Amino acid sequence: MMKKIAISSSISCLLFVGIANAEEAEQVSAPAKPSYEEYVADIKQEAVAKGYPTALVDQVFADITFYKRAIKADNNQPEKVETLDTYLPKRVPEWKVKKARTMYKTHHELLSKIGKEYGVQPRFIVSLWGLETNFGKIMGNYNVISALTTLAYEGRREVFFKKQLWAALTILNEGHIAVENMKGSWAGAMGQNQFMPTSFVSYAVDGDGDGKKDIWGNHADVFASMANYLKKEGWNDDLTWGRQVKLPEDFDLSNAIPKNTGSRKNWLKAWSNTEKTLAQWQALGVRRMDGTNLPKADIKAAMVFPDDPKGRVYLAYNNYKSLMHWNLSYYFVSSVGHLSDRIKYPAVQ
Repeated sequence: MMKKIAISSSISCLLFVGIANAEEAEQVSAPAKPSYEEYVADIKQEAVAKGYPTALVDQVFADITFYKRAIKADNNQPEKVETLDTYLPKRVPEWKVKKARTMYKTHHELLSKIGKEYGVQPRFIVSLWGLETNFGKIMGNYNVISALTTLAYEGRREVFFKKQLWAALTILNEGHIAVENMKGSWAGAMGQNQFMPTSFVSYAVDGDGDGKKDIWGNHADVFASMANYLKKEGWNDDLTWGRQVKLPEDFDLSNAIPKNTGSRKNWLKAWSNTEKTLAQWQALGVRRMDGTNLPKADIKAAMVFPDDPKGRVYLAYNNYKSLMHWNLSYYFVSSVGHLSDRIKYPAVQ
């Protein structure tokens, strides 16, 4: 009996030692996360290897900062229970409508020129401008390079933020903005139109021909870049964005795009599967909000529920897709459309 106990004890000791050794080996094999300073050093080397001038890289990272606030903001974005009826009054209050109409009038000549050049109604440019940065007043005060490097280092979306970082270096290398003036949000969204660096590279334009794409301080560049974005994403200035409608009591909800499709690709697929002509929507009992018939126009539209079928219902035209590419949010697009309608009606004198 004593022998059995001794053997059992020996086995237990061996198992303990084995587990301890395995844990130690696991700890040794798992590389420790580098310090922020070490990470920045590696980023600099990678940037030079990608072809960015050493002098530029040294200058850009000379005063690099670690933003704890950016990490906190990225990990703790608030999720509030809202409905469109509670959201719109906060996003599009009367003072913003009045200011939008004033800005539309103030910049009418420039907006009209850009609107004709790109085929985008100026009211939508002003609406996006107002909702993104309160007409250029709130652009964020984070150093974009530091913010992007911080978020890449954090690691949760390293690939995404490193891609933004390389785009930001491209912008600086092309001389569109000085590094000390490249300010934006905690996530790296920049300028009066809040373009991420990759969006800047894809859509920003030199609106006044001065050789720079200055979306921070040049209205011609800001407006033209917004218009170019929408144009490249399929905007049609013969159409508006959509209209709020009423449904009959027995309406088949499968005719609408599901609220949660999971991705832009799935959302566009659902759009293609459900869009109909206005005549077809009319035949299904869909009416304007005042109960009158839908317009007799050869236009296709999809149906969206920003909340649920008991909330607001919209027939969305193709321009709605362009706005959803800007920001894949029914609430955001609804606020852009709502403000643009308030700019248009009544006509600005």
